[in-house]
Amino acid sequence: MNQRYQPITRLGLGGTGLGDMYHTTTDEAGKATVDAAWEAGIRYFDTAPHYGAGMSEHRFGAALRARPRDQYTLSTKVGRLLHPQHPGEIAAPFVNALPFKRVLDYTADGVRRSVEDSLQRLALGHIDIAYVHDLSPEALGDQFEHYFQIAAGPGGAFEGMVKLREEGIIKGWGLGVNTLEPCLRALKMSDPDIFLLAGRYTLMEQTPLQELFPLCAARGAHVVLGGPFNSGFLAGGSHYDYLPAKEEQIQKRERLRQIAANHGVDLAAAALQFGVAHPVVAATIPGASSPEHLKRNATLMHMEIAPAFWEELRIEGLVAQEAPLPPKKANA
Repeated sequence: MNQRYQPITRLGLGGTGLGDMYHTTTDEAGKATVDAAWEAGIRYFDTAPHYGAGMSEHRFGAALRARPRDQYTLSTKVGRLLHPQHPGEIAAPFVNALPFKRVLDYTADGVRRSVEDSLQRLALGHIDIAYVHDLSPEALGDQFEHYFQIAAGPGGAFEGMVKLREEGIIKGWGLGVNTLEPCLRALKMSDPDIFLLAGRYTLMEQTPLQELFPLCAARGAHVVLGGPFNSGFLAGGSHYDYLPAKEEQIQKRERLRQIAANHGVDLAAAALQFGVAHPVVAATIPGASSPEHLKRNATLMHMEIAPAFWEELRIEGLVAQEAPLPPKKANA
């Protein structure tokens, strides 16, 4: 595949935890988490203005500023501008915020300003990848089509992102979403390089295999997997895609747990390693808000998993027949 930006490590660090998603962290813990990621060999970091109303970007910038800029890949997002407001707007599932409110803007001018503002918050020389954030039905509700037409139309975000890439301000662009439809439409209407797709290609579901991944392969686009644990669900949490898990989801997890136990497999390790086995997947980026959490993810990524475990999942119909299975030894 063609790739305009530098290579991405297979395990990255997602920035929701550094934006106080679900619980409060500290600036010191945020820096320690990024430092631990660096020591673990992680060189891909993803953040967004949305995460803590700028908090995640500030923390990443502070932690990465002393690191050689040509040795890591950094992505952030556009689509929400931050306007001053005191106190800050706390938007669930984040529990804290800097003194700003979020304002949707999917125009070309808006994405340019968003990238410029992010560079100020990060205090870094450039951004490698910018994703159009939450241009998706579950995020925008009945306003989705309205905003998608703005983004995809003349003077919209897609046009603006291509221009920013041509100018060298960013090296690649795509969408950061939780659903497939916007990615498919963007591929057919414009020239995205990469998508950050959360929660759709996991041990719980593999819907991108049907259309999105083949189209990405044909177009030379990559996919980064966000939410490999489905909001922590596959790692033992009670939420699935940010909402309380449904009974059928709990039942499927229990079947996965039983097979994992039979093979002596840590289900969280399997969840993390499964997605990156597909050739269009560039990385998986579980969030972490502490060095201990980060080190656990790095350990999970390297755990040995018996091929018989994967084969039983396929036989039991728990993963799609066409889903590539991880090799005997996962690579970071």
